[in-house]
Parts: sequence; structure tokens; C-alpha cells
Amino acid sequence: MSDLLENPKAGRVRAVAALSKKDVRADTGLFLLEGPQAVREAIEYRPELLRELYVTPTAAARYGLDDAPVDTWFVTEQVLDAMADTVTPQGVVAVCQQFPTSVKDVFPDASAAQEARGGLPGIVAILEEVRDPGNAGTIIRAADAAGTDAVVLTGRSVDPYNPKVVRSTTGSLFHVPVSVGVTLADAVSRARGLGYTILAADVSGDDLPEVRADGMLDGPTAWVFGNEARGLTTEDLALVDRAVKVPIYGKAESMNLATAASVCLYESAFAQRTARPSTGD
Repeated sequence: MSDLLENPKAGRVRAVAALSKKDVRADTGLFLLEGPQAVREAIEYRPELLRELYVTPTAAARYGLDDAPVDTWFVTEQVLDAMADTVTPQGVVAVCQQFPTSVKDVFPDASAAQEARGGLPGIVAILEEVRDPGNAGTIIRAADAAGTDAVVLTGRSVDPYNPKVVRSTTGSLFHVPVSVGVTLADAVSRARGLGYTILAADVSGDDLPEVRADGMLDGPTAWVFGNEARGLTTEDLALVDRAVKVPIYGKAESMNLATAASVCLYESAFAQRTARPSTGD
């Protein structure tokens, strides 16, 4: 633990704060991690990615970060506020190395993927032109919770290392592989080559319960989720096997993208576990 950092205008402080900018993240290969929960997840699951930790003395004692396995600096509240992207960073900010997964590793040999999942078919979420950081982060979190194998963000989607995306994942960024920069056509082609059924969440599609009843969720499934405002284009939909919508039974005009994606991913998880043959004794 170093001496207390007290100057909000110090070079080190400005360098950390600059990670809120996409071009700086691209140049450095680093990103900003805020809040005790996200930092704890990084320490537990990917400690080798942590580069620096900045914490107020109060937060260090409260969250047990006095002996974190990373270069750590005590800072004042003013310094932490200058570094953080949020208004209330909860006394903890870290700098991490980016760790995108290659799309080739997202779609490996099919038998290897099933072995890793204990024999269950795969589920992958593909985000095409998803621009809202909160939606992207929430989908990554839902994908993690549903046991999804990976999330693919096409080059037209938000940067997964955007501070708002990272915060919205609440640490799930360290649990589920995330691939970036690939085109939708390439991701779909790779998935189809491994036997995935390609489904698109779209208001023009068939009701989700009908699609599940048809058995289309029982095997390896790649879900495509489109832009929050425009959805998927006609060209995008031509790439998939079937368009699917989450039916609205109440009076809501529409459903948030991240909510719809969560429902779709969980329906796949339910269907695969229901369809899996019992091993018995």
C-alpha cells in the first residue's frame, strides 16, 4: 500500500479518468472497474487482469481490500471522484487489462463445447448494433445467469469495456466469454457450421412458447439481438433460421431489449435442461 494520493489533478489520476474514453481504452488495452462488487469478482475470477487498485481507507476496511493481490493506493474521496465515471463510486476504482475472447474460441469444436458444459448443447448471444451500454451490460449479466456459453458483440455494437457496460454486468464480465469486432454474418456462419439453430428476437417473429414447443430450443442455439430502436434489418433476418418474439400478455406497449433477451436466454436454458436425457443410476 502506497502513501495517500491527495491531488485530484495528478498525472496518475488523470490517466485513470481518461479510461472513460473509448480511444484511450483502445490505445492502452485497459479499462475502468468501479465498485466493490465488481472488484471482488475480478479478484476471485481473473486476478491476473488487475493492474492497479485505488481505494479510500474507509472502503478498504469496509470491503476487506487492504491486502488485495494488486498494486494498491489509498486515495482521498476527491481523488476517487476525479477518477471515477460514476457520481458515487463507493470508494473503489481499479484498472484492468481488457480480455476479449476470439470468435474462433466462442465457436470451438462442437464436442469440446458440449464436454465443457457437461453434455448440454450450447447457447450463444449475438448482439448486433446494440448501442445502449445499460442494455449490453444487462444482457451479459443475464447470459451469465442463464449459463450461456458466450456473448458476441458485433463491430456495430457498444464497446463492452465502456464503464457503463462494465457496471451493468455487476462482475459477470469476468464469468462469461465476450467476443468483439466480428460481423453478424461471420458470427452466424460460424455458429451454423457447428450445428447451432440461429434465432432472432424480433417483433415480426413467432411467439416464443410456440418456438419452444416446436423443439427449436432443445439443441445448440445462437440468439441474435438487434438495435434498441430499429431492431434487425431485413438483411439481418435473412441470415437466421427463425424470428421469435416474446409475447406481451398485458397492456405494455413494448418490452425493453435486455428484458426480452433475458427471457429468450432463460427459455433456451430451460428447454435444454428439460430435453436432456436423464442419466439415471
